[in-house]
Amino acid sequence: MDTKIGSIDTCKPTTGDVGSPPSNAVATIQDSAPTTATSLDSSEATLGRHLARRLVQAGVTDIFSVPGDFNLTLLDHLIAEPELNNIGCCNELNAGYAADGYARSRGVGACVVTFTVGGLSVLNAIAGAYSENLPVICIVGGPNSNDFGTNRILHHTIGLPDFSQELRCFQTVTCYQAVVNNLEDAHEQIDKAISTALKESKPVYISISCNLAATPHPTFARDPVPFALTPRMSNKMGLEAAVEATLEFLNKAVKPVMVGGPKLRVAKASDAFVELADASGYPLAVMPSAKGFVPENHPHFIGTYWGAVSTPFCSEIVESADAYIFAGPIFNDYSSVGYSLLLKKEKAIIVHPDRVVVANGPTFGCVLMSDFFRELAKRVKRNETAYENYHRIFVPEGKPLKCKPREPLRVNAMFQHIQKMLSSETAVIAETGDSWFNCQKLKLPKGCGYEFQMQYGSIGWSVGATLGYAQASPNKRVLSFIGDGSFQVTAQDISTMIRNGQKTIIFLINNGGYTIEVEIHDGPYNVIKNWNYTGLVDAIHNGEGKCWTTKVRYEEELVEAIKTATMEKKDSLCFIEVIVHKDDTSKELLEWGSRVAAANGRPPNPQ
Repeated sequence: MDTKIGSIDTCKPTTGDVGSPPSNAVATIQDSAPTTATSLDSSEATLGRHLARRLVQAGVTDIFSVPGDFNLTLLDHLIAEPELNNIGCCNELNAGYAADGYARSRGVGACVVTFTVGGLSVLNAIAGAYSENLPVICIVGGPNSNDFGTNRILHHTIGLPDFSQELRCFQTVTCYQAVVNNLEDAHEQIDKAISTALKESKPVYISISCNLAATPHPTFARDPVPFALTPRMSNKMGLEAAVEATLEFLNKAVKPVMVGGPKLRVAKASDAFVELADASGYPLAVMPSAKGFVPENHPHFIGTYWGAVSTPFCSEIVESADAYIFAGPIFNDYSSVGYSLLLKKEKAIIVHPDRVVVANGPTFGCVLMSDFFRELAKRVKRNETAYENYHRIFVPEGKPLKCKPREPLRVNAMFQHIQKMLSSETAVIAETGDSWFNCQKLKLPKGCGYEFQMQYGSIGWSVGATLGYAQASPNKRVLSFIGDGSFQVTAQDISTMIRNGQKTIIFLINNGGYTIEVEIHDGPYNVIKNWNYTGLVDAIHNGEGKCWTTKVRYEEELVEAIKTATMEKKDSLCFIEVIVHKDDTSKELLEWGSRVAAANGRPPNPQ
């Protein structure tokens, strides 16, 4: 029996891996109103204003929207809320990506679109947020309540009197759906949807009939009762049993290690994970999609565990260990490099957000990840053997050759200069493609943000996500690394960044095509039409707002561009087009691409 982790036959995780709500949000709403609640006049006691206040209470101060006739009145009432700012986007897909990026920074995000034509356009972004465990509230302006149950055919539909097509599409990519077409239960439906998003850390869908947003109702006549999510708690007996079984397993191990996974975020367990690292002395690594979740200046941090494309010496230590703790992992074909990880379930302690599996044996449910790590940290025996082994074999990385004057710029030389830009006041957004691998090698200073979309891997995600993340984190300067192919998918919302005064630095890597796909399977379809990217952004800028663009072909030009972007143009959106050779890729992409191609190309099993 194959018991490799990340192998084809690995069991799917059970559903319901949920963590606590975002730290700046709260949860399930009480039904009774407080006695101190103040009355509102009818203009404020509307469905739209109630929804707006609930969004603000949950932690949303910016919504990303595209207007359409079914949501116009709703938008009127949302923007009437003083604490809620509307960010108008160029298309619904980018609005959804922006809400995704916003949720990564704030803990929750929201977008507002119109019925069906808007809803189905934003659907791809919502699916991505679902895959990444992000609470995004997708609000749709729906048909007039009087049209439900009739035989009428409406515009923005596929020409059938059944209005449920959009709802059915969203059911598979959201954890709760609320269709609000009457006022009697609107209060309850909205509150349940928002609280469910926060509790499950997944997107939700809320459809508001277009004729209800401006309508007062007694349930909205007082200030909404504040969110009060009941905190999740571990089962004490289950927690004790899980810790005992884990300690028994770890105490027999000679060289245990720890690896953080992407569900550390949803479990709100990063701090507890580091506490265990401090107490245990184990080497500390992260899976690629967990980069940024633990401090890389930790004395026992050994880098990214990504199978054959890991940080040098990291995979050797992890895969030679006789016990490994994986915190919230996702083993898919990308993170396992085409199912090629050399791990065994019998050596693994898999810690999910709400359960623990010890050595492919007993499973302990109702055990929260953060509680488990904190309790384990109190009782674990210190063992630095694996880290000492790492220290013995470690050889510092060499630096790439410096480019000669007027020599075409190489990507590895470029990222040497990017490394110097990073600080606690910056954040990195890496687009799907070779930026995954180049950015993964950056060493993050304490407090430096880092985001990329590994599970869903939708090219073009980073433009909208950069918009949303920068809006949510005005005190950080976002450095966004986008390939030319990805940029062509979603370029329009550079306009929205300029309009809202964002100061992001975008590095557009122009190598003439879909390089990540070239390394998986090449063909003429991976070559794209070259654009004058700086000319395009200049046209979008059109003299309104602060924006600066430049092209660089040589290392000396890059140095000068970075200097200008970080000093003279520090208050502007800066767009730096970096022109590199089409075959200039990281060695990690070459290795990863060949292994993923092999996994994709497996022949059918014998029937």
